[in-house]
Amino acid sequence: MSDRIHSLSGYMQEYQKSVHDPENFWARIADSFHWQQKWDQVVNWNFEEPNVKWFLNGKLNITENILERHLFTHGDKPAIIWEPNDPNENHITLSYKELYHKVCQFSNAMKAQGIEKGDRVIIYIPMVPEAAIAMLACARIGAVHSVVFAGFSASALADRINDCQAKMVITSDGNFRGAKTIPVKAVVDEALEKTSSIESVVTLKRTGTDVMMKEGRDIWWHDAIDGMPFENKAEVMDSEDLLFILYTSGSTGKPKGVVHTCGGYMVYTSYSFRNVFQYNQGDVYWCTADVGWITGHSYIVYGPLLSGATSVMFEGVPTFPDAGRFWQVCDKHQVSQFYTAPTAIRALQAFGTEPIAPYKLDSLKVLGSVGEPINEEAWHWYHDHVGKGKCPIVDTWWQTETGGILISPLAGITPTKPAYATMPMPGVQLVVVDNEGNELKGNSVEGNLCIKYPWPSMLRTTYGDHERCRQTYFSSFPGYYFTGDGVKRDEDGYYRILGRVDDVINVSGHRMGTAEVENAINEHPKVVESAVVGYPHDIKGQGIYAFVICDMEGRSEESLEEEIKQTVNKIIGPIAKPDKIQIVPGLPKTRSGKIMRRILRKIASGDTSNMGDISTLLNPDVVESIKSTAR
Repeated sequence: MSDRIHSLSGYMQEYQKSVHDPENFWARIADSFHWQQKWDQVVNWNFEEPNVKWFLNGKLNITENILERHLFTHGDKPAIIWEPNDPNENHITLSYKELYHKVCQFSNAMKAQGIEKGDRVIIYIPMVPEAAIAMLACARIGAVHSVVFAGFSASALADRINDCQAKMVITSDGNFRGAKTIPVKAVVDEALEKTSSIESVVTLKRTGTDVMMKEGRDIWWHDAIDGMPFENKAEVMDSEDLLFILYTSGSTGKPKGVVHTCGGYMVYTSYSFRNVFQYNQGDVYWCTADVGWITGHSYIVYGPLLSGATSVMFEGVPTFPDAGRFWQVCDKHQVSQFYTAPTAIRALQAFGTEPIAPYKLDSLKVLGSVGEPINEEAWHWYHDHVGKGKCPIVDTWWQTETGGILISPLAGITPTKPAYATMPMPGVQLVVVDNEGNELKGNSVEGNLCIKYPWPSMLRTTYGDHERCRQTYFSSFPGYYFTGDGVKRDEDGYYRILGRVDDVINVSGHRMGTAEVENAINEHPKVVESAVVGYPHDIKGQGIYAFVICDMEGRSEESLEEEIKQTVNKIIGPIAKPDKIQIVPGLPKTRSGKIMRRILRKIASGDTSNMGDISTLLNPDVVESIKSTAR
């Protein structure tokens, strides 16, 4: 495709075009896709209602742009390489032609089970090729998929089923994760006791776990596809028809169903994938995320496959059977681009460089980071030891709601700076505003990160509750999409994300991003990970409370706490010194690795009466442990 940027001056030119004439800019990129009917208008929008539409009246099917479009040029090329949890089990490679047949076959099976265009389908399945096949099969027949991470509790699953009134669940008997076998179908059965809309459940046999199969409702995947044709005609979709709903935890109340639509999402995820990762045909790209998160949707399935790439799917965890597993997979499949989360990098960093030593990692060309701002120490470790000092790091900033990467270096093109997401993608018009909504122009400014013009992959609404969408994203600063993040634009015009605005602490009138304080704490050699929140302070207004995971060997808590304070004092200054430090065994995290600071804020302020639903956390038990030793 001709929309790859090849130089810094090329980026500057493209960016200027995208700002001065966004409609022509995006029309040119959209032109490279297969449309069954061309659009009448490129974009129609306002941020007041909000109402955003791209490629109006354009007709397409996103799977034709993944499957049919690539069949004749590289049908035999690997589309998905699946690497199982157990390194002794064989991996599976699906070519574009094989993927086409499997998607058609399963979409025919779904239709046979009564699924029609517009029906919602829940996908609650581990990281197996069938997860991608099920997503694409939904898209092919016009069903709306909602992938739920296959580690969420039955009540969290039931909430999501009920919110979108899904008709089908696609699941597995169980899930291999590290040394554990996790029952998955049993969770679905429990969830369905609290729902009434599900008519059928398709279950993939993965672990051989005994499961209950309810007659008239439950069918095995292999029985569902038996005798189904390997071809079909893709459903004609409008550009603004729903492609998927992805639930993101709200800070209060029920989860928000973020809605993404067909046309704009297709154009943006493919464009951003090719440019951020500088993907070349023949490269092998690996994103370690789960398909249950937006990263898995946009940069395991849709973005790479729309670009005709080879995408690795990994069932396992980074530390099983040992902490060298990621690097073993990189060598085995000759991975070119590797995209993971800072949480994973820091976890592996704790094992030192010994697990990396046996591996060459000479196929790697690009390293990526996603999910949260990467701290400088982890950035350097990743760059020096994994990338051997020769791979650019793309530190990407984006959200479930944005659909695709909005701020990032372009690999090997944008000069990088540790802990900075650097510059916006073409078509993304960022603004920094103060708390009154006044735009802060020029460089060396700090404030709230907003966006003043729509981009094709942005959310359209929150499912069934448009007012919630307006209130959450468009009401804080009228006329802008508010990201919820604080940001610093430095003297070079580079953007550094400071964390959620509600994660900004105001100490004696000084605003400090929690990420900045955590970065300083993490510089202490005995600190594994930290999380910082504000708490009510009689004199300062807000004090700084740090929850810290430490290697305690040969140290007392008192001496470590004092050293941590001195480290912060040295790096940021006395204003940022934590008032309280609590050494903890772990931090409450979502399954995608985000620290739940809402919970930590409650503990820090002594308000532990209502912690909200913690069942969807990766480690709910740690909350009680932190509460019991709180200062």
